[in-house]
Amino acid sequence: MGDALESGFSCQVCGERHVLPLSYSVKVPLAATMIPANELDERLVITPDQCVIDGRDFYLRGRILVPVIGLEEPFVWGVWAEVGPKNFVRTNELWTVEGREDEPPFQGWLNSELPLFGNTINLEVGVQTQPVGQRPRFTVVDCEHSLAVEQSEGITMQRVEEIAVRMLHPAGQSL
Repeated sequence: MGDALESGFSCQVCGERHVLPLSYSVKVPLAATMIPANELDERLVITPDQCVIDGRDFYLRGRILVPVIGLEEPFVWGVWAEVGPKNFVRTNELWTVEGREDEPPFQGWLNSELPLFGNTINLEVGVQTQPVGQRPRFTVVDCEHSLAVEQSEGITMQRVEEIAVRMLHPAGQSL
């Protein structure tokens, strides 16, 4: 299977050969993209892993891990979730503390669009802190949501290819 990742795949849409990624990442929360450019400096505080908007809306960057059948390495959606102020402050307090992964999970709501799964904005997730140096793991709470089904049951390499095609050619594809 590793050979398929390295050699890539022939795209059914454009006919070209593409690398087959096992991850896609959203760089900023959707809410941050709604702020007018001339207001960013006064309203937005952002790092690669945390974001605060207007001093009252708090976001963490995390990972939705999806098992890939036949691979040890999971497929990863790098996304953002809005969290409550107490959980944001607690996460920040423990940012460099060994053993922080023993903290209980807490509630969050996705703030990243994953169009392959319909509307994912405000989809509830459980946020589990990971060891220092790793982003939190997000688990979709609604077990009937298609993203939750993939997260719990895993996906095939064919599905990984379908996702790659959809991400490379978003218009006109339905998966």
